[in-house]
Amino acid sequence: MPAIRTLHRALPAALGALLLALTALLAGAGSAQAALPTPVSAATARSYLASLPATAESHDDTYDRTLFPHWITISGTCNTRETVLKRDGSGVVTDSACASVSGNWTSVYDNVTTTNASSFDIDHLVPLAEAWRSGAWAWTTDQRKAFANDLTRPQLIAVSASSNRSKGDQDPAHWLPQTSYRCTYARAWVQVKYFYGLTVDSAEKSTLTSILNGC
Repeated sequence: MPAIRTLHRALPAALGALLLALTALLAGAGSAQAALPTPVSAATARSYLASLPATAESHDDTYDRTLFPHWITISGTCNTRETVLKRDGSGVVTDSACASVSGNWTSVYDNVTTTNASSFDIDHLVPLAEAWRSGAWAWTTDQRKAFANDLTRPQLIAVSASSNRSKGDQDPAHWLPQTSYRCTYARAWVQVKYFYGLTVDSAEKSTLTSILNGC
């Protein structure tokens, strides 16, 4: 009988602990952060790339970053940068102005981690200057604004400031992220260029072909 009474007392506590664990699990699932929109497959990227003509870049001397308006308001008080920070981080807490006041971020370019959102940049995977040289010089301002704030294609990503500055406006023939991310990076690069009808130069196309063939 004492053993039975002990079991009766233990069961509610065990059930309570189980319920608490399930609640935490469900809460965590609901607050999971999304990542960079998944790029097209390597096979699709290879098909896209094959259709892009290898054309020399032009209009480099007329590029001006202000011709690509960003960051724009996405929802409420949140602009594009703040939206990407919330999407790419985990456990992100924002204030009333939508600024990220806490959270965790990992840069897929170089595996740098931070809990300080201000130490990360939002990278245009296909840089604005690269887009300009590849055909965006002929776009309208509205087209360039859409490109610079595109949350649908895999074009915007939160990365360490150091990796973003290292990359600058270089294409994959001159700069690449860490090896483990290169396949994803190449797939995303080609998808963005294909969607926006941008060109590739010969060295860029050769590098992308090599990466995608190894995916």
